[in-house]
Amino acid sequence: MNGAATRAIDSPTPGLHDEWGLVAALRLGDEAAFLALVKRYHGAMVRIARMYLRSDATAEDAVQEAWLGVLKGIDDFEGRASVKSWIFRITAYCAKGRSVREGRFVPLSSLEEDGDDGPAVAPERFQPEGARYANNWSQPPQPWADERLAAVETAALARAEIERLPVRQRTVMTLRDVEGLDSDEVCAILGISEGNQRVLLHRARSKVRAALEQHLEKGGRP
Repeated sequence: MNGAATRAIDSPTPGLHDEWGLVAALRLGDEAAFLALVKRYHGAMVRIARMYLRSDATAEDAVQEAWLGVLKGIDDFEGRASVKSWIFRITAYCAKGRSVREGRFVPLSSLEEDGDDGPAVAPERFQPEGARYANNWSQPPQPWADERLAAVETAALARAEIERLPVRQRTVMTLRDVEGLDSDEVCAILGISEGNQRVLLHRARSKVRAALEQHLEKGGRP
């Protein structure tokens, strides 16, 4: 085993032992390790690429290019970021490059591309201007028991609602709430500001929560 692979396995970073093991195996040419990474991250990579590209087919092409980049760059990976974040950043780079070559690059900082500049929460849920408690909740979100949120059908609804979001909101929410990346990682991967990331995430979460509220108000029935 080469020195780089040994350092990877011995990495003390909490929570990354399995990923580091895959990196070490990949450096040794282990095909199973590559397939494990593909299974784990391919879907999220396509969602990232789709932010920059106009079709699923071109997004898939960009992801294939990204996987080649992962294989070529694995020996130089120093672990300054998580394996996941590193792979996603390569994906964004490849997707941006392809969109530039196709003459279709649109900066992600442009929120107008979502066609969604309205309020994240319906205005009628707040006290009106002039009221004693203006701009406070008139219809606050309902507290939910953990067991209701954990229900299989509720989780399925949440996934479905995330897929219905505008592409930029969907990708930011997926990276933050599904993949577990922090805001700095998401901003670095997507090349957007903290402010834009925060707005996109807030809008996405508000829409998904509204859908879940309606579902749970019906007793969890479809």
